[in-house]
Amino acid sequence: MSEKSKKPNKPSVYKPKPISGFPEWLPEERLVELKWLDHIRRTFESYGFASIETPSVEEIDVLLAKGEVDKEIYVLERLHKDEDDDKDARLALHFDQTVPFARYTAQHFNELTFPFKRYQMQRVWRGERPQLGRQREFYQCDIDVINIDNLPLAFDAEMAAVAYEVLDGLDIGRVQMRISNRKILTGLLESMDINDPVPVTRIIDKIEKLPIQQIENLLKEEKLSDNQIADIIQLAKTKGTKQDLDAIEPKNDKMKEGLDELAEVLDNLSHLPSEAIIADLSIVRGLDYYTGIVYETQLLDVEQFTGSVCSGGRYDNLASSFINKKLPGVGISIGFTRLFDVIRQSRRDLMNIGPKCPTDVLVYTEDKDLKETTNITAQTLRKRGFNVEVYDTVKKWEKHFKYAKNKGIPYIWYVNGPDTHEVKNMATDDKKETNPNDWNKDE
Repeated sequence: MSEKSKKPNKPSVYKPKPISGFPEWLPEERLVELKWLDHIRRTFESYGFASIETPSVEEIDVLLAKGEVDKEIYVLERLHKDEDDDKDARLALHFDQTVPFARYTAQHFNELTFPFKRYQMQRVWRGERPQLGRQREFYQCDIDVINIDNLPLAFDAEMAAVAYEVLDGLDIGRVQMRISNRKILTGLLESMDINDPVPVTRIIDKIEKLPIQQIENLLKEEKLSDNQIADIIQLAKTKGTKQDLDAIEPKNDKMKEGLDELAEVLDNLSHLPSEAIIADLSIVRGLDYYTGIVYETQLLDVEQFTGSVCSGGRYDNLASSFINKKLPGVGISIGFTRLFDVIRQSRRDLMNIGPKCPTDVLVYTEDKDLKETTNITAQTLRKRGFNVEVYDTVKKWEKHFKYAKNKGIPYIWYVNGPDTHEVKNMATDDKKETNPNDWNKDE
């Protein structure tokens, strides 16, 4: 075979594979995601929350201030390290936004106005097994209020009100926020002389995920008596309204304080629909830094998913890990990617998927000599607030029409001469003469 007849070697091609737990969406899904994020941002700001953004990385010692979460942390280091790298502070991707917020508040303490109300909408990273509604990289949308020495319970109620308004405004079906107070369960455990409540609260936190018999067996492993187990489970099964709390007899001052605080928060939320907010004493949240009111939220119309998409609570001592001051706070976090992925996979009909791009108008001409007019027309429409693409290549008529149809562009603008313009409505197939200075989409 001659040298000329030999086929050149094809360059090697690496075929990428999806990385489990690191989602990416198609353009039409991303447009919905952006609309949801815009809605959340507007709602947060309507309550006076100010935006901040912290670095994607924190010192590992900062992240460990939250408790036993080291198994979820992604450590950050260079592929090729210098010998001196180990001497530098070790860094890791943040796994939530509460700890960075507490660190931020401590570091900027003298520059902030208290009560400090902030919102934060960023990606976070956790090393866990991906599944429906659970990813390794995801957006969280958080609001928190932090104050010096004392934080009124009105803010605990406001957290729930804001979160409900956000979720209700997304039109994803009915949502229900379940609220409790950790002092109720911990007060009961103290009355039983249980010195370390953490193992028990972590078991109760699983009460909706495991059969009751398994919950009882786990409590028995903590050396609790049958009577103690019965009382704990009976309390955890309590759900309903403020009136349902009245039937509970507090065993000590801490338990009474928890019941009173929960009742006050429910009173402050009485303006919301009756099924939107309920007391649920099984809610304790797995993280130990919560000290009072705690929240979880369920999607009532998504049967395929029973987990929480929005949760949080009060923490009295977290910021104190970074500054010698008492800075109580309360916050709530919308697991945005968790919520979005659940709706995308389970109830896609609730997403209102639209076009594949934000374009309002596709400007097109079949005359190469009108290119300048075409660009001026597009720029005029953009200045008037329309999203405009120019179909630069003069091809057969069907090409640009198919392009607009496939992307869901609602209007095609034809430049037929320096002062001659026509607009085609793709939905009605109507075509009429117009000009870029006066045209509106409702024509």
